[in-house]
Amino acid sequence: MSRIGRMPVAIPAGVTVAVDGSKVTAKGPKGELTQVMHPDMIVSVEGNMVHVARPSDDKLHRSLHGLTRSLIHNMVVGVSEGYKKELEINGVGYRAAKAGNQLQMNLGYSHPVNVDEIPGITIEVPAPNKIIIHGIDKQKVGQFAAEVREKRPPEPYKGKGIKYADEVIRRKEGKAGGKKK
Repeated sequence: MSRIGRMPVAIPAGVTVAVDGSKVTAKGPKGELTQVMHPDMIVSVEGNMVHVARPSDDKLHRSLHGLTRSLIHNMVVGVSEGYKKELEINGVGYRAAKAGNQLQMNLGYSHPVNVDEIPGITIEVPAPNKIIIHGIDKQKVGQFAAEVREKRPPEPYKGKGIKYADEVIRRKEGKAGGKKK
């Protein structure tokens, strides 16, 4: 039995989960998310818990069991609390600013880098070297944060670039100043 799949998903107050065949919808104070699950998975709502069961012990059903439960849990957390990713910008002259619904960044290139907000995602810039990305869909928030980080990934020598707030950059030593013969 899947350790994750057999755990029920608790539905907090203010959140409703509806199951229509293989379509699961979660509504909460932050918004609404809908996801179509694999038709073989058995999803049921009992009281304030969501249970996920699998029809057999096939390899496919075993692999889908925990995945389905995790997707439903992420939807419930998203509509109740939301998700956020924090990015830090390191480097001399590197900074970010918010202009309308665009993120403008100076990252050492000859031109500013602009990134538009996408629907369901909000960008916050509390400081010139800090970016916070909010949203209810965990996958969208993570993907958008990865796309922003990709504009200037951190380099290992000086650590310049955009990194996640909890990311640790493995630093390398510079050129060895050996003796000349």
